[in-house]
Amino acid sequence: MTRLMVRGVEIRKGALDGPAQVRLIDALRPVLKAAPLFSPVTANGKAMSVRMTSAGGLGWVSDKGGYRYQPTHPRGSAWPAIPDPVLDIWRDVTGHDRTPDCCLINYYGEGAKMGLHQDRDEADFSWPVVSVSLGDDALFRIGDTVRGGKTESVWLNSGDVVVMGGPARLVYHGIDRIRFGSSRLLPKGGRINLTLRVAV
Repeated sequence: MTRLMVRGVEIRKGALDGPAQVRLIDALRPVLKAAPLFSPVTANGKAMSVRMTSAGGLGWVSDKGGYRYQPTHPRGSAWPAIPDPVLDIWRDVTGHDRTPDCCLINYYGEGAKMGLHQDRDEADFSWPVVSVSLGDDALFRIGDTVRGGKTESVWLNSGDVVVMGGPARLVYHGIDRIRFGSSRLLPKGGRINLTLRVAV
């Protein structure tokens, strides 16, 4: 594993080896069955190119009602529990006993991306945000804590773990593109990103 620091964001390259990635995907299968991926829209009604779902006591949703955490999937069912292998990653990289309230699961298919944004729908920004990359490579862009200005980009590969904490907790960040088909982890290609957050 190699650790990089980009604008205060810690990037643990190769944090998860191949078998660990496979175990993680296996642990996510029942989650995705219980809480299927859905296609979110922004508050102004624009469709997002990623599909998403969540695990944990709360899930993050985006629709015409705004961005928020809620205890149920859009179809009305409670979110499934965060799998233990995912919680192990949180504990390993943060050292915190407090577990996250939400594991947001984003799926990036061919052509999907995520514009620059801040993770700021949480009640307490002192808790870090942990992100896990699985599947295809993704170009991760990191800005500052205010919109505009210079940004830096780094390719995230399957098994990389990103930690945004401290002064870097509120940096603007996004995914410009993925290299579709660059990984064999997911049978149909694409990228899964897990984002772990303490929401309340």
